[in-house]
Amino acid sequence: MRFAISALLAVSAMLAPFAAGAQSADVEATITDVSTAELTISLDDGKIYQAPSEFNFEGLESGVKVLVFYTEIDGKRMINDLELLD
Repeated sequence: MRFAISALLAVSAMLAPFAAGAQSADVEATITDVSTAELTISLDDGKIYQAPSEFNFEGLESGVKVLVFYTEIDGKRMINDLELLD
């Protein structure tokens, strides 16, 4: 058991520098532009959010209010989840 705990701590210590560059957050804003070709959504906060390749853009258009959950990695805001708001 001690070996398993030691191994887990060693692995987490090695991966810690990679986690330091990532930061998760969320933002509530209105869509200003959608680019399915570039897989991006621009919001009225002035930021561009990158969607994953399997992202469903259905119902997303300029003027739609959304709540975006994202992770910032190396200055890029990568979308984790998105909710449409009323």
